Amino acid sequence: RPGPPRPAPRAFRLGSPRPRLRMIGLALTLVLAAFVVRLLQVQAVDAGTYSAKAEQNRYVVHTLPAERGGITDRNGVALATTVDSYDITADPTMFTREQLKVDDGPEQAAALLAPILGQDQEQLAKVLRPKNRELRYVRLARRQTPQVWNQIKDLKTALTAKAETDRATVNVLAGVFADPSSKRVYPGGDLAAGILGWVGADGKGGGGLERKLDTTLAGEDGKIRYAQSGGRQVPTAGSTETPAVPGSDVELTIDRDIQWAAQHAISEQVEKSKADGGYVIVQDTTTGEILAMANSPGFDPGDLAHADPAALGNAALQDAFEPGSTAKVLSMAAVLEENVATPGTHITVPNRLKRGDRLFKDDIDHPTWYLTLNGVLAKSSNIGTIMATGELGKTQAEANKVLYSYLRKFGLGGYSGLGFPGETKGILAPPDQWSTSQQYTIPFGQGVSVNALQAASIYSTVANGGVRIEPTLVRGTKGADGRFTPAQEPKKTRVTSEKTAKTLSQMLESVVDDEEGTGTKARIPGYRVAGKTGTANRVDPATGKYHGYTSSFAGFAPADKPRVTVYCAIQNATEGSYFGGQICGPIYKQVMEFALKTLQVPPTGAAPARLPVTFKP
Repeated sequence: RPGPPRPAPRAFRLGSPRPRLRMIGLALTLVLAAFVVRLLQVQAVDAGTYSAKAEQNRYVVHTLPAERGGITDRNGVALATTVDSYDITADPTMFTREQLKVDDGPEQAAALLAPILGQDQEQLAKVLRPKNRELRYVRLARRQTPQVWNQIKDLKTALTAKAETDRATVNVLAGVFADPSSKRVYPGGDLAAGILGWVGADGKGGGGLERKLDTTLAGEDGKIRYAQSGGRQVPTAGSTETPAVPGSDVELTIDRDIQWAAQHAISEQVEKSKADGGYVIVQDTTTGEILAMANSPGFDPGDLAHADPAALGNAALQDAFEPGSTAKVLSMAAVLEENVATPGTHITVPNRLKRGDRLFKDDIDHPTWYLTLNGVLAKSSNIGTIMATGELGKTQAEANKVLYSYLRKFGLGGYSGLGFPGETKGILAPPDQWSTSQQYTIPFGQGVSVNALQAASIYSTVANGGVRIEPTLVRGTKGADGRFTPAQEPKKTRVTSEKTAKTLSQMLESVVDDEEGTGTKARIPGYRVAGKTGTANRVDPATGKYHGYTSSFAGFAPADKPRVTVYCAIQNATEGSYFGGQICGPIYKQVMEFALKTLQVPPTGAAPARLPVTFKP
């Protein structure tokens, strides 16, 4: 039976699309409005700012390093120069299996590079296979010569050519590159290293004249600005360049040959005596120019990795030591200039002399000596020197003040004028601070400290007629335009009269020429030589206590027409003799002979004065 009828289906009415269209239209309008506002901001309101940012990102600026100036000796021989070099680099991602299709790419590359770079093969392989697999830059070696890079390039070329014909060959050096750089080279190795100093990894002077004259030598870096895209320069966009200004060349007063002779002589004797070290100064007495300043031990400024840190620097200027008897010439200068005595004044020298709370003696026991003032210097008598300087004042305190004034005039207790990094001015206390013992030891060179250049300058002053000339190391500079600019004239100071200086010179001749003198080993055939020995108790810098001796010899030649001063000192000789006349006298002779020949100084014409050394009571 049919069921009840079904209701008719309801008709659905679609909503009006207009509201939706209105919302979509409103949204699009807001988006377009935001774009319009933003465009107005970028292209109109902030156009200048965004343009500047775009320029900043588009243009890059690179520094053009200036070439460092060279350093030469007085004859133009290169002592320090700059050459082209390369930093050898690599991209470790180019040594992976994905790139080379071999598992041992880093090891193969290291085997080829190790002999060329002089490095350990295993260490190179580790660098080429870093733990950070995304690392794309490593430095394999710094500042290699063009020859080294050419060897690597030739290998790369050969491997590439072979790989084209032999599929089994892989160019394992494809990821090795080079960054142009520069390298400071010292042609003489350790020659004059104490003077020159060195240049650090940052390209700046790290010691010596390289540091002191860094601004002059370094020059001014330039800049280049160009447009880039994807890391490459856009040729059509143009560029602006400020050229680098090369550093100035510096010409020293040093003579390379004399420097070599001095360095060779002191190094040989330091080794023979098993000493801690030593120094030799050679100075032109008429100009104050330093012709040589040698230290032992030294170092190679081009190979600091193997240098002894204790040897870095310039010990001839940085070491302060008690000069000993070479300083007696100062006491004699004061005595003569103050008209207290003459070279022939009689002085009776006992075996012992009590002064203050001490009993003073000479370096050897002796019966009573009957010496002239000249003999006191020739035989290097401490007692005779104490007695002579005691006459400088009515009281010991007055005598101390007079002696102090002459020590200062000769340059003790002050800087030399070189302005050298690390230079010491020595130790010279004011006379009112001298201890009881210092009042009597300072006249013979103990209780006061100097550096080697100060000691040499004393003798140059006597040789120059009593006029002290500040020592100099630089003759002048030559700029990029080739123009030579001489150094400023050194300061000159009258210390003693010419008469006193001449008398001192004659007295110093007795030290070398007279058989009673202590410096007979410094004689030079054909030349009159003025000099003085010194053997002083040495203060150990490590403990601050007296240990060992400072052995020295100082003098000039020819004595009748001085041209060259040579000063030598050796610290703590432990084998053989430690007396200055025995180990430094021969060095003085060797270096002085070489210097006189190099400078073509003619032999002496006049006979020596031969002042009396003793007298009969």
